[in-house]
Amino acid sequence: MIKKERAMEHLMDLLAVEGPTGRESKVADAISRKLIDAGCKKAWIKTDDAHKRLGEGFETGNLIVKLPGTVKAPRIMFSAHMDTVPLCKGAVPKIKGNRVVAAGPTGLGGDDRSGCAAMVTLCETLLQNKIPHPPITFLFPIAEENGLHGSRMVRFTDLGNPAMGFNLDGQFPNEIVIGAMSAVRWTAEIKGISTHAGLEPQKGISAGLIASKAMALIAEKGYFGRIVKGSRTGTSNLGTISGGEASNQVMDLCILTGECRSHSPAFLKQIIKVYKDSFDQAVKSVTNDQGQCGKIKWSVISDYNAFKLKKSEPCVKIAAEAVKHTGMEPNPLVMDAGLDANNFNEKGLPTVTLGTGSHKFHQVEEYVDIKEYLFACSVLLNIAERSAASPASA
Repeated sequence: MIKKERAMEHLMDLLAVEGPTGRESKVADAISRKLIDAGCKKAWIKTDDAHKRLGEGFETGNLIVKLPGTVKAPRIMFSAHMDTVPLCKGAVPKIKGNRVVAAGPTGLGGDDRSGCAAMVTLCETLLQNKIPHPPITFLFPIAEENGLHGSRMVRFTDLGNPAMGFNLDGQFPNEIVIGAMSAVRWTAEIKGISTHAGLEPQKGISAGLIASKAMALIAEKGYFGRIVKGSRTGTSNLGTISGGEASNQVMDLCILTGECRSHSPAFLKQIIKVYKDSFDQAVKSVTNDQGQCGKIKWSVISDYNAFKLKKSEPCVKIAAEAVKHTGMEPNPLVMDAGLDANNFNEKGLPTVTLGTGSHKFHQVEEYVDIKEYLFACSVLLNIAERSAASPASA
């Protein structure tokens, strides 16, 4: 039932729409136009007020499309985020062999426009072929790339209270992500003492020196990058550093931001403790000629919490059966990353994540495998049909 030409048209069109995090309105407009052309009524389409509740200058909310069912069955949800990372700004998609790539030195944006396009293709296929289906909510969240904000702010009542979810945000279409890790963001604000770096450097306290010593300590303890401590694993990263005003002034302020992740909440707390202790130790190790130390303000914000679904969960079973029916062997796995599915599962909506053929995301080398993308479109159609008939959905 999937028309390959139309599926590819949707993919190429949406890849060409610029929509970095916080600036997704053009993407929402493009998707809405396509869905109306496919047969959706305008009354089925809305954007919520997530952007207003976030209060960080976002220009639009989550795009929500509620498709009425043709059979009596629990509502299901498909989701794919609209935003892309800054690297994808100005992307021009082109077909090269069996792949879609960026024509210039940018990222492509297949993460997650391939998911958005696959959902548009599914909706069009269902409506134009009058295929029996349950009530379906198509959710296109904003602000996934900088902290899963859109999915965190969405209200389940706005979604029609679906019974299960199928999130699209991965690589291989036979991969069924049934678990993902927790993550926190941290900020270390280091205050030193400013003096003239040439005349009286001994009177100053360099916030930059404290920062460098703290990060060196963390690395020496084995808590930077990929972390393996026996059976416990996690990751950590320093994302940004800012500070200083002039080369002849001892740096009196340095602000660092980063993240820590783990599948184990207890080990995540341990990673965070090592970071905080290392910064405290570094602050005390740097003094001026009067024995003074700097100060540190440390803060941690939870981004999302880990989850792991059982393979017996209906959404997992339906996804696995759909992948197998379409011709591939399902591969349930736990991912070392965060997904919109983290928020859905935390709120009580069992949600798996499927790939749509996007690879090397957040890189200039990013591409969408055409065969895998089309396979994913077929998997979604099978999920919709199976959800209308499967006892697991009743």
